[in-house]
Amino acid sequence: MAEGEEIYTEIVQSSLPVGRVKRIMKLDKEINKINSEALFVITNATELFVKFLAEKSSEVAIEKKRKTIKLEHLRIAVKRHQPTADFLLDSLPMPPPAQISAKTDRSRKISDNDSVPVGTRRIDSFFQKGP
Repeated sequence: MAEGEEIYTEIVQSSLPVGRVKRIMKLDKEINKINSEALFVITNATELFVKFLAEKSSEVAIEKKRKTIKLEHLRIAVKRHQPTADFLLDSLPMPPPAQISAKTDRSRKISDNDSVPVGTRRIDSFFQKGP
């Protein structure tokens, strides 16, 4: 060691539980043993990847003026990053079908075409003003 040269050692602690990462890795039939250094690298790489996805999804949510990251934001973020889209897009669940928002539902006109069972009436008619 040269004079005046100092060695800095920093302990890097992952926020992901190493035991759980090891258990997930062992789900692969081809993996029998996992070296501690390899486990450390995989755990940190996984943490960085999750942070990357969270940041990109957060950017999409902010663009859409939302405070909560939803599946659709994650899908858009993955689509925008081609290397990630190549392997991850097919694994993400499809977003649920678009639901009618409460605002749209309230403004909907009641039509005579909406079928109700014989001898019953729509509850909407109870709340309407009229003769």
